[in-house]
Amino acid sequence: MYSEKVMDHFQNPRNVGEIENAAGVGTVGNAKCGDIMRIYLDIDENQIIRDVKFKTFGCGAAVATSSMATEMVKGKSIQEAMQITNKAVAEALDGLPPVKMHCSLLAEEAIHAALWDYAEKNHITIEGLKKPKSDIHEGEEDESEEY
Repeated sequence: MYSEKVMDHFQNPRNVGEIENAAGVGTVGNAKCGDIMRIYLDIDENQIIRDVKFKTFGCGAAVATSSMATEMVKGKSIQEAMQITNKAVAEALDGLPPVKMHCSLLAEEAIHAALWDYAEKNHITIEGLKKPKSDIHEGEEDESEEY
């Protein structure tokens, strides 16, 4: 069901923890399954991600995607980090079961949320960055419920 890489990142997650006074912190959840992911970024004066940590409450795939996503952004510029997609995270883990693809979306959204926080704190605009959702299913509600 899970690849060896997913199992490795679940059992031996990289970059777990918090960064005190982080340059950017992003928290994203998935109300449907209960996963919550928080990513902390330490960004230097050249807009390079010097360090990254995460805390995730969720299933093994959520932990593994958090771990892989932090590995993928460390040492990258904020523009390079913007290019990391949920598909890239899933591919780096040698795939995820279809029912767990939302975990890689959480990782992508948490990175974007942390970058948004960084941009807000520094009064800058990051090209292509949109205001993050607190829940990955935000805006997907059945419109008939509003009546």
